[in-house]
Amino acid sequence: MNRYNFRMPARRCATVLAATALAAGPAALAGAPAAQATDEGSASAVVLRTGLDVALLDKTVDVPLAVSLNEVRAPRSAEKTALTVELDGVDGGRPFSVLRADVAESKATVEEGRAEASTRLAHAKLHVPGLPLLSLIEIEAVSAKAVCEAGKAPVATSHPVGAVTVLGKRVSVSAGGPTEVKVPGVGEVRLDLGQRETTSRTAAATALELTVSINPLNLNVAEVTGTVTLAEATCETPATAEPVEGVKAQGAPVEAGLAETGGGSMTPYAVGGAVALLAAGGAAVALTRRRG
Repeated sequence: MNRYNFRMPARRCATVLAATALAAGPAALAGAPAAQATDEGSASAVVLRTGLDVALLDKTVDVPLAVSLNEVRAPRSAEKTALTVELDGVDGGRPFSVLRADVAESKATVEEGRAEASTRLAHAKLHVPGLPLLSLIEIEAVSAKAVCEAGKAPVATSHPVGAVTVLGKRVSVSAGGPTEVKVPGVGEVRLDLGQRETTSRTAAATALELTVSINPLNLNVAEVTGTVTLAEATCETPATAEPVEGVKAQGAPVEAGLAETGGGSMTPYAVGGAVALLAAGGAAVALTRRRG
């Protein structure tokens, strides 16, 4: 079974430059239109992310519980399927099981103008320190997906499937607003379902987010506060290199020597033109002297 375990130059001669500029200039100016900058786009997915603070022994010891399971990022395509998360240092030196699941997978790809991220979690139980026998939450299945494709509006979707049990209570989670679960002597949990957000180039979806405040029997043995995110996917649309109408390419690349002295893209043609004029003038003067 897959598992994660966490511990806390020189210039050229003017005649050569002139010949090169005069020969290449017209062809370069008639070249392809300028293109917009290319952006690869991005995609990311994670099955579980925690931002919890665990206070032990009447808050004399604080242990941050910040872990993630199967977090992937693209442009490099990636996929992860680890099924458990364990944490050291919060349960008398013994490994503490944070999450166990039958399915826990995440994928992220960026290719051919399309960025896509997806994640799925099924038959999962999440535990926090102080409640070794009682699950913080049990879920049948949740999933999230984000798709960003060039030329199309980004799409974010999330789906909870089946029953959800929080602190031993079977609950009905609604997308219309947060669901609050309070258990006397144990704590309370607020659940926000199906968070989705899109812009002109980005999409983000979260299947389930929990805001947690746990203090079993108010004994201050292990007080847990913070947030837990289940099934999150995000993406950003790749930008395609499309020609910009009405804009022509402005000449050939600048010579290294010209770049060092501040020359611009038109410098070869300006120098070439000046040299050509000087050469023509010199020839005219020489011909006049011979006739004289």
